[in-house]
Amino acid sequence: MSTSTDGRSTRWDAHRAARRRELVEATLRAIRAHGAGVGMDEIAATAGTSKTVVYRHFTDRQGLYAAVCESVDALILRDLERALGATSGEDLGAVDASPRALIAAAIDSYLRLVERDPEVYRFVVTAPLLDTPAGGDPAGPVTSHIAARLATVVAEALRASGRDGRAAAVWAAGLVGMVRAAADQWLTSPDSMPRDELTDHLTDLAWSGLASAWTSQEQR
Repeated sequence: MSTSTDGRSTRWDAHRAARRRELVEATLRAIRAHGAGVGMDEIAATAGTSKTVVYRHFTDRQGLYAAVCESVDALILRDLERALGATSGEDLGAVDASPRALIAAAIDSYLRLVERDPEVYRFVVTAPLLDTPAGGDPAGPVTSHIAARLATVVAEALRASGRDGRAAAVWAAGLVGMVRAAADQWLTSPDSMPRDELTDHLTDLAWSGLASAWTSQEQR
């Protein structure tokens, strides 16, 4: 009896997880179609269901927003891993690439999402579903995960050059904050520059401060 019950429970859990993924994907489609200010009625219509069903799977708008952020978070981290892996020859542990190239790759992977999916990005950073976002920055978990991954790479690069890696977490958080602020302005500017040009400018700005952490031979 217990085995049968456990089996049914497992199948039901898998069904609920799959349904949540479908609803998150529908929400992303609704955001792209209606903009970052999309409402729950539009989300439910895109999903071909009712708001009641959406709330059944996410409890409330906060739960749906968190699920969308989790999806976007995974996408950014995937792109970041690809960018860093391509830059360092897929061996992130060795960090044998130019530290400046790693910084540029990380910046460009963030800006690529902004350029490719601007309304989804606006949705994450502005949290329109939340009447009064609690706990400060609603997009904080997304940017903190990016900073944590970047901190690991920076720390490895510092240690590889014989430097103390303890400052990596602070630098990574500062770098992500700078890029996010620049991305917000870039997204709303009527005469915004191309992504690769913005990447170069931000890399120059970041590297002018970070270069002192590596040997002079690695400085630009």
